[in-house]
Order: sequence, then C-alpha cells, then structure tokens
Amino acid sequence: MSEISPVARFWAEFRTNRIAVAALGVVVAIVLLAVCAPLYAPQNPYDLANLVLMDARRPPGYVGSKGFTHWLGTDAQGRDLLSAILYGLRVSLQVGLAAGAVAFALGASLGTLAAFMGGKIEILIMRIVDLQLSFPATLLALVLVALLGQGQWQLIAALVTAQYAYFARTAHGAATAERAKDYVAAALSTPLSSSRVVFRHILPNCLPPLIVVATVQVANSIALEATLSFLGLGLPVTEPSLGMLIANGFQVLLSGRYWISIYPGVALIILIVAINLVGDQVRDQLNPRLRR
Repeated sequence: MSEISPVARFWAEFRTNRIAVAALGVVVAIVLLAVCAPLYAPQNPYDLANLVLMDARRPPGYVGSKGFTHWLGTDAQGRDLLSAILYGLRVSLQVGLAAGAVAFALGASLGTLAAFMGGKIEILIMRIVDLQLSFPATLLALVLVALLGQGQWQLIAALVTAQYAYFARTAHGAATAERAKDYVAAALSTPLSSSRVVFRHILPNCLPPLIVVATVQVANSIALEATLSFLGLGLPVTEPSLGMLIANGFQVLLSGRYWISIYPGVALIILIVAINLVGDQVRDQLNPRLRR
C-alpha cells in the first residue's frame, strides 16, 4: 500500500471541522465571484460613462435609467451597489494577497537571515523589527499612506512596511531553533553556500508557523485597507473599495439609506471572518499542542 501524501493527510484532517470547511467554501466562492465580476456584474463601477447621477442613493430593487434592476440599490455616485461590492472585493483581495505575499517573503527572509548570521547583523535586524512592533500597525500605515499618497501600489507598500515585522519575528524564532539542529551543522560542513543552506534547508522548516501568520495577516491587510479607505487615505474615489463604499454611506446612514454602508460592511465581515476561521483550523493542525 502506498503511503498517504502529507497534503491528503492534511485535507483529511481539515475536513473533520465542518465550520472550517464551510469557511473555506465561502472564501473560494468570494474569490470566484470577485475574479469573474466583469463577466456578470450589471455595471462597471469604474466606467464613469455608465454612472447616472439621477440614480444616486436609490433603494434596493430600483429599476435604473439603464433599464436593469439595482438589487442592492445605488450609492451616492449612482453606482450599482452589487457591482461596486463585487469590484470592491476584487480590490480588497488584490491588496490583501499582494501585501501578505510581499510581507511574507520580506519578513521570512530577514528573520531567517538574522537567526543564521547571528552577531551584530542579528541584533541590528531584530532591534529594527522590535522597534516597529512597538507601534500599532494601523498608526504606522496611516503615516506611511499620508507620506506616499493615494494609490493601490502605495497602499500595498504601506501595508507591507507595517506588517513584515510579524513574519520576521516568527521566522527568527523558528529559525533560531532550527539553527541549533544537527542537519544544519551537517549542511554547513558541505561545500553548500550559506544562502543555499538558509533558503533550501532552514527556511522550509520554518514554514508552518509562517503560514499561520500569513492567514491572519491577509485578513488584517483587508481590514486595514478598508479602514484606510474609510478614512479617505486608501484608494482613490474612482476605485470603489469596500471601505470607500462604507464611508460613502456613513453620512446618510441615519437618514434611512442603510444599504450604502450595510451591504459592503456585511461583505467585508463575511470575508474576514471566513479567512480567520480557515486560519484557525490551519493553526490547530500545524501546531500539535493546539489540537483539541
């Protein structure tokens, strides 16, 4: 009999948690809806020619000037709210995944390198990381976005700078434990270069805790992007992210036009909660001490 692969074993254990499986299904569904939004969304909210100001702030179910039904209503610019939410999910996922991936690569490399090199290099890198961790990520991102300006790439750069330290600290702790093991000493006794030992031997063994941090930080990136956009410091007005949509309806929330803020807020909450539930199950499986 052939042995079960680690991936199959991981998935078999993952399926035992029905809540995590349902959350994973929600995440996959949201990703598919966001990626395929241009194919079936009633309106392109980025195209100013499709916007009709006369249709602004219409309630759910209103038939607009273009002839189609706004099932979730419209916002203050006359955008179809369902289309804006679908495109907003695209923006949130793009920013969250891009920021998480770059922060993962940068933080994991710095943390592993610091643990391997030791000495003054380790002290310098980790003191910078510790100094950054002493500041709230939201406050640091606010300052960076204010300095860099609005735009998707500027926002991603701010989020990476605010979050890479979490990966660096986690990688440093895991790599320090791996550095003391015999297989590292054996690899160093061969003609292999130091960089090859770090990135081919030490870093792969540090991935389990880093994957757990990655699931948390992707959700945090999405929430932080929405927070910055809500404050008017994230993406431009022409790119309707979920945070921008919530901000657009916040001023008229008490006047009865609840749909402009509530529906994007619900979509944002569902996405973040689903990612966190998947991350909790991954954490429990990768860390045997947390298994129930």
